Amino acid sequence: MAELQIIGGGRMGEALLAGLLADGLDPSSVLVVEAYESRRAELQAAHAGIRVSDHPESSVGVILAVKPNDVPTVAAGAAAAGVERILSVAAGVTISVLEAAAGAVPVVRAMPNTPALVGQGAAAIAGGTHAGDTDMAWAEGILSAVGVVVRVPESSLDAVTGLSGSGPAYVFMVAEAMIEGGVLMGLPRDQAAALAIQTLRGAAQLLAESDSEPAKLRADVTSPGGTTAAGLLALEQRGLRAAFAEAIQAATTRSRELGA
Repeated sequence: MAELQIIGGGRMGEALLAGLLADGLDPSSVLVVEAYESRRAELQAAHAGIRVSDHPESSVGVILAVKPNDVPTVAAGAAAAGVERILSVAAGVTISVLEAAAGAVPVVRAMPNTPALVGQGAAAIAGGTHAGDTDMAWAEGILSAVGVVVRVPESSLDAVTGLSGSGPAYVFMVAEAMIEGGVLMGLPRDQAAALAIQTLRGAAQLLAESDSEPAKLRADVTSPGGTTAAGLLALEQRGLRAAFAEAIQAATTRSRELGA
């Protein structure tokens, strides 16, 4: 019996695999189930010691990292193979759908995001009817290998999708806008890109490592009548805060629609 089975060897499945192996998981305890033979070969070459297969087996736990439309069939197959618990990272697939397919097998639904690919993910998890503390701790341990994890009721997962699930795209758009602004002011594009990306990276790290609230950090770099104050005034006049709030609201609403 495998200790861990990952069904779906795509980008998210491999990101979780890589994070867990880096965290000390024994490769020989992992089985990756992947439909495509060429992809199975790639995964085995990239992660020495793991097993690969084209069908599920009995395991202590399984991660479903397949396309949402495939989840019910795959979950039912995993349950039939004798898995003890299921963690689904498929967007929009509700606990009720998972439980209808998996029966009495404990299920945990998660909403991760793409920075998990570089070990800096943000994820939320919600437990199903049969999921106990041990199952939740197991799921938390899986996802914490590639970032931060919070526990929420399932009713909050659509808001999580709107905030952190879709959030990286908002940041990428901010980066695009900053680069274009630098180019407009005369900087070569490569220099504007290097400066904008490092500014975002540094500001995020400072925010993560500081005990101060975002508003305090902003105030600390805003001198009265200075350049930052002028820039912030322009952003406020353009409705930056409202735009972000509306973006998160729109993404949350769309997540609810897709789930329904």
